[in-house]
Amino acid sequence: MRKVEKSREVEFSLFDRRRFLRTWGMAAAAIGANLWGGRFLGGPRPAWGAEAGEDSPLAGRPLVRYPGKTDLILLTSRPPQLETPLKYFEEAITPNEAFYVRYHIPPPTNMDLATWRLKVAGHLDKPLELSLDDLQTKFSRASVVAVNQCSGNGRGYSSPRVFGGQWANGAMGNAEWTGVRLRDILSAAGVKQGAVEVSFNGLDQPVMPTVPDFVKSLTVSRIMEDPNVLVAYQMNGQPLPMLNGFPARLVVPGWYATYWVKHLSEVTVLEKEFDGFWMRKAYLIPDTPCGCVEPGTAPAHTVPINRMGVRSLIISPSDGAGKAITLKGIAFDSGYGIQEVLVSTDNGGTWRAAQLGKDLGNYSFRAWSYEWSRPQGGHYSLMARATNRTGESQPSGALWNPAGYLRNVIEGVDVTVA
Repeated sequence: MRKVEKSREVEFSLFDRRRFLRTWGMAAAAIGANLWGGRFLGGPRPAWGAEAGEDSPLAGRPLVRYPGKTDLILLTSRPPQLETPLKYFEEAITPNEAFYVRYHIPPPTNMDLATWRLKVAGHLDKPLELSLDDLQTKFSRASVVAVNQCSGNGRGYSSPRVFGGQWANGAMGNAEWTGVRLRDILSAAGVKQGAVEVSFNGLDQPVMPTVPDFVKSLTVSRIMEDPNVLVAYQMNGQPLPMLNGFPARLVVPGWYATYWVKHLSEVTVLEKEFDGFWMRKAYLIPDTPCGCVEPGTAPAHTVPINRMGVRSLIISPSDGAGKAITLKGIAFDSGYGIQEVLVSTDNGGTWRAAQLGKDLGNYSFRAWSYEWSRPQGGHYSLMARATNRTGESQPSGALWNPAGYLRNVIEGVDVTVA
């Protein structure tokens, strides 16, 4: 990388710690007042058909602006959890400034690239300590367009209700991630015979010793067989935003974002299965074919959450007028690719094919559109259903599990046409 590019990247990444803490504190106050600078969350109905009323996970949630971000929907301020308004999904690529934010423990608020190193240790021939410059100059560059989706995206619609952050459908985003293949890093370090798993830790640290550090793991085979698992240092052609993992993060396309460790600082190769809290006690789903159980019951056995299911959403419009309306939305899955999207304008009575947008890769949002003509005004129930290239589609009824994970039900939008 040319020196002018490197200096630009460092300058771009400077993070005003005092401004962040001030915004954080103001956001906490906004929760109690349900406002942010006089702006209330309202306006057009959400694209999944529920008003931001008393029964909506969006009810009372203000718009807030954190450093490096545009106005996002506040879920919590400590740690910051910020949801992307659905309007940003009208295009397949989510802007960096609008990308959602999710932390379990407080994020780091400053970064010194002169001292930051990615430590690669454990069951290896040659442990490594890599600077950002090392990642950019000593390894082949790789990119993938992939959806990053919080495991609890849509949890707020669970019925019966479940514990956890009551996200609507904006805890996700799609970006082009650029960095180094993780398997190239491990190959350079020399993985020894008998290695089983690799654990990942970031710079975000618990505020109390009783809170478990957020550490995740993947099997060695999962990493070595998949060239798309990256240590990414760019997002949509720019350095990672601070609140999305600067200076480097793990990218695990097709799997939920719990594995996409931010502010990555430690990669450790292990001779046994990792037994940390966030793999053995949290982010678990029922060990059933659907990852679900009867609502209100507990699963007999659980496994760590992993790949995403097929999803689609209608993003616009929420209301319309005129003789023709263009419906727009997105669809995605775990990496097989979207085969088709069908649209219904009569609450599932009939279905017609939507026009698929540009294919940005199997892990990406696939934008779609549908030209809807109808003879008269009135109330309509719109639905979209995606199918991937293996024939996997979406359930007509919401599947349930105690953590509110894996939501991919066919979502509806009720609109009034003038």
